[in-house]
Amino acid sequence: MTASDSSPASTPTTRLRPVSLREQAREALRARIVLGQIEPGEVRSVIGLAEELGVSITPVREAVMDLANHGMVEVIRNRGFRVPRLGEHDLDEIFHLRTLLEAPAMADVVRVLDGAPVPRFRRLAEEITAAARDGDLPVFLDKDRQFHLGLLELLGNGRLVVMVARLRDQARMQGLRKLAAQGGLTQSGEEHIALVDAIEAGEGERAVELMRAHLAHSRGIWAGHAEPGS
Repeated sequence: MTASDSSPASTPTTRLRPVSLREQAREALRARIVLGQIEPGEVRSVIGLAEELGVSITPVREAVMDLANHGMVEVIRNRGFRVPRLGEHDLDEIFHLRTLLEAPAMADVVRVLDGAPVPRFRRLAEEITAAARDGDLPVFLDKDRQFHLGLLELLGNGRLVVMVARLRDQARMQGLRKLAAQGGLTQSGEEHIALVDAIEAGEGERAVELMRAHLAHSRGIWAGHAEPGS
């Protein structure tokens, strides 16, 4: 081995960051909540969830506290946690705020991209549509999250992304499983494709209106009663 081989310059500086058990537990719990696998109002123990996930209590307790700070769960002293119940007014507030934040941001996205193609988002839109058609809720929700937050990330405003992510997390699936089984999610998937078309065409005003209409439609979807054409 030569001196140059062992020099600091030849040593890779990029290191992969291992995902902590806390992060894994948080994402697993988030998925259970959003997919409706934990019923609102149901008291769950940290010990029980740790056993389900096959990890120690500490990362699960930390994950619960993280999600409590995001408004996804309520901590019950000496008992565990529960998912708060959401009413129609709660969903109205959530989607009203999302509309205020996401719809006008689409004009900025169009301006930033300046007509450039966005193959990543077209692929996500197609995957969302396929998952909606197949009734695959975990994939539908995962790709939908990547699509919406990914577009906002293009603007370089981290606070905006965090705020919308938290609003998404605070919504709950209610009748979404039944709706998916009836094919009621397909229109939502196709709305993502139309939005990509508008963005690539540089149509800022159209992109804003499409996002506004999509969120209005999504309000019904998350409550389990989609309104076609809304």
